[in-house]
Amino acid sequence: MQVSFRSFQRLVFAAAAAAVVLLSSPLLAAEYRFSVEPEYPPAQAEEIYAPLIDYLSRSTGHTFRLVVPRNYHLLWRDMRKGAEVDFVFEDAHFTDFRMQRFGFVPVARVATQTAFSLIALDDVAARGLEGLVGYRIISMPSPSLGYAALGGFYPNPISQPEVQSVAASWRDGVEMVFAGEAEAAMVPNYIAELYPNLTLMQQSQSFPARAVSAAASVPEDVRQAVRDALLRMHEDDSLYSALNEIGVVRFEPVDPSDYRGRQSMLRGFFGYQEP
Repeated sequence: MQVSFRSFQRLVFAAAAAAVVLLSSPLLAAEYRFSVEPEYPPAQAEEIYAPLIDYLSRSTGHTFRLVVPRNYHLLWRDMRKGAEVDFVFEDAHFTDFRMQRFGFVPVARVATQTAFSLIALDDVAARGLEGLVGYRIISMPSPSLGYAALGGFYPNPISQPEVQSVAASWRDGVEMVFAGEAEAAMVPNYIAELYPNLTLMQQSQSFPARAVSAAASVPEDVRQAVRDALLRMHEDDSLYSALNEIGVVRFEPVDPSDYRGRQSMLRGFFGYQEP
């Protein structure tokens, strides 16, 4: 059977059109793992981050799956081993560590810098920092940035508080203060601001804001799609409570150079090696 040149052209054009449709089809959408710090138990984190994960999936056409390490010790172990994740939402010291060790690329950051507050009831706060030596302070476990910042308040190794890492979340730590299970709590500022009936004893230095970073293996167009989605997220009023729950007002463009050197906060923690 002979095919005319014009018919052949039509077949070529039809095949090309089908290829375009196929390449743009959701069938080729990929799944990406989005890891967050274990600031909440996994089941609670799934609920809290669900609006963000769903929003990224809707906005980019890809599927995102939340990854929540059970605790900071496992997060740190997996991070050092280079366990495979595609996107991470983490504090500055982890952001820098992944940048320098594994080539992660920051794509967006929280609008406000990160700082931590040591808070207590009035009578305890009146003692001052030295008055907490030998007493209980609740913090999320090492090597969370809050734990590292707390260590900076007590540089003398023989004059230390009893730092307990038994809270399931930053807010749980505050509730343990009210319950008399600890004398003070080290929490992010956005959590401290929710408890005006507690007194600020000491505030840490400010650190570059928490950032979302992409693994080097993530295609640039996917990074850009996630970046664009995050930068627009605050425009959706229905997502206000979702952002507020994780202490975010909005996401902004990020300068990776702001994070260089921040992994130094990890010095002294088990397993850290100088680059």
